[in-house]
Amino acid sequence: MTAGPPIEEIHFDDAPNVDAVPGPESTRLLEKQESIDSGAVAYPNDIPIAFAEGKGATLRDADGNTFIDMFAGIGVLNVGHSNPYVLEAVHEQTDRLVHTVDFPTEERLELIEKLGEIVPPGLRGESKVVFGGPTGSDAVEAAIKLAKYNTGGTGLIAFRGAYHGATSGAMALTSNKGFKDDYTPLIPDVVHAKYPSPYADRHESGDAASICSRPASECCGAVSCARALREVKEIVEDPYGGLANPAGIFVEPIQGEGGIIVPPEGFLKGLREIATENDIPLIFDEIQSGFGRTGKWWGCEWHGVTPDIMTTAKALGGIGFPLSATIYHEDLDTWGPGGHAGTYRGHVVAMKAGSRAIEYIEEHDLLAHARDLGDHIRGRLDAVAAGNDHLGDVRGKGLFIGAEFVDDDGEPSAEIVKAIQKYCYEHGVLVWKAGRHKNVLRLLPPLVLTEDLADTALDVIVEAIEHATADPAAIVGGAGGSEHTL
Repeated sequence: MTAGPPIEEIHFDDAPNVDAVPGPESTRLLEKQESIDSGAVAYPNDIPIAFAEGKGATLRDADGNTFIDMFAGIGVLNVGHSNPYVLEAVHEQTDRLVHTVDFPTEERLELIEKLGEIVPPGLRGESKVVFGGPTGSDAVEAAIKLAKYNTGGTGLIAFRGAYHGATSGAMALTSNKGFKDDYTPLIPDVVHAKYPSPYADRHESGDAASICSRPASECCGAVSCARALREVKEIVEDPYGGLANPAGIFVEPIQGEGGIIVPPEGFLKGLREIATENDIPLIFDEIQSGFGRTGKWWGCEWHGVTPDIMTTAKALGGIGFPLSATIYHEDLDTWGPGGHAGTYRGHVVAMKAGSRAIEYIEEHDLLAHARDLGDHIRGRLDAVAAGNDHLGDVRGKGLFIGAEFVDDDGEPSAEIVKAIQKYCYEHGVLVWKAGRHKNVLRLLPPLVLTEDLADTALDVIVEAIEHATADPAAIVGGAGGSEHTL
């Protein structure tokens, strides 16, 4: 059958349509949540809404207000809320079989085969997949285990600005000190190197080729990249580099929580070379940047670099089902039975949903759509930046977009982004934030977002930017919200 209806037909028709936020029913549910739910609940602190239903790139709250969704559960709902093509298979699968641990099923093997077809070129036909727990953190833990098991090493290299998850190993790789201070000691021997930034390169000076770990003819010319690669090379190869027995290099091809940082062209290539020369695995965390988010199946494909191990979750479960996987080169498949385990590594409903999501993305050419629409969105934001000194940078790939805001002194301004977020949800558009200082507006809409919905949302976002930057001093102290959520 055709892979479901076209993207123009799967949204609420009235979005955006907002009366008051939060309305009385949302307020009742928020108050009830506060009285009985965990103190760890975070997202309603930033957007005080109780949701009732979703369709495509739109959401409706408990009071009937309708919103355009520009963050998709933080990159989970790539084919949209309640995608009918995925739901059809989910309903049928749920009636037959839900849980199988790791016994073979057609659904499990189908998803593994489909993943094998869309992994980066250097893994196609040569990859293995291990499912474990349902979250991205679980996939990262599996990657840590796999790297250590194959190398016999203990040390790990990660990057400043990184977010890899909230379990012990993933948290050790994560760079946010405030996020993990209360839980140390975590796993030992993790060193964080600098992650390069084209935005930082505007203020950097120096001869990149003279310090780059790559041959001068292959240096991309970015000073921040050259310095970062030199640091990684020294950590691995310098006898006094400080990290004994390295087991792997963990990196996000595009940093998500760090502020949608797209590294310079030579960075991933340089890491690939360092890893290969030193016979240690290169591990890409594609949990947020993968599964079509950037307009290619995986963020690393923009740089033509293939990892030894990669993690995926979030959008892998199709329409929000919890599912994660660690994909790796078959040469690393040295585990014996039980080498990695997890009760939910046989969630066949999520696996079926993941296969259907891949089919929907392919049938509707959503990778090309994400590239084109992403260019359009960044173009509109670039036009704003040209006349607004507070919008310091617009960046991203596909529908993985960041807009960085600064105050009158050029310093990061979380207050401006918080004000933008508030204005947006009050006017029917849901946006999120990122960055070390929470000063990056993060847009991760479903890949099914139409250009008409995008332009409607951008009209509101542009109004919000104008409102929040007209007098930044007036909103100081209004940043609020949680500091540690994705």
